[in-house]
Amino acid sequence: MTAIRSKEASTTQSATKAGAAIGQISPAQVRQWLYESRCVLIDVREPDEHAREHIPGSKLLPLSCFDPAQAAAMAAPRQAIVLHCRGGSRSADACRMAASLACSGAKVLSMSGGIDAWKKDALPVEVDTRVSGISVMRQVQMVIGVAVLIGSALAWFLDPRFIAVPVFFGTGLTVAGATGTCGLAAVIGCMPWNRAGPDGCRRAGGSCR
Repeated sequence: MTAIRSKEASTTQSATKAGAAIGQISPAQVRQWLYESRCVLIDVREPDEHAREHIPGSKLLPLSCFDPAQAAAMAAPRQAIVLHCRGGSRSADACRMAASLACSGAKVLSMSGGIDAWKKDALPVEVDTRVSGISVMRQVQMVIGVAVLIGSALAWFLDPRFIAVPVFFGTGLTVAGATGTCGLAAVIGCMPWNRAGPDGCRRAGGSCR
């Protein structure tokens, strides 16, 4: 028990050190805290990733539309807020975005190693094999990459007017970056291999608005 309390103290200290470090917590400790109802676990991956594979009991709040106030509302009084992603990078970013919650006394931590580390520790996950293992955003990148390559090749070898193809997709990327809404991601997210459950494509849409 003393060793556990010492580990928790060092975790909290890392979260507050110089206001810059990101507090880390191990998957095994998160599992214990969940069992004791001492934390809420929030998945900051995208909806399609969560639908494919997630930690039982975790809640979804994607980094692409992360709102610290929403994260705080998911936690019960005196519960710590633990954020996780696939490998730990996005959850660290979400912790930085939620730094203001520390002013109200909330403890916000990132689960080290994300769901990959959770699985390495042989901890349970819920998997829906009906959802593609390739994330919607990776599918979007593949489609745009192939379209740009084909359009550029056609413009070079056949007709310069085919340059309109890469221009079209480049414009789409610019709009998506400026607005936070990707029409192509919304369309791909509604494809049968990206859907699961009665809510269908809403689980893998291209916007968090």
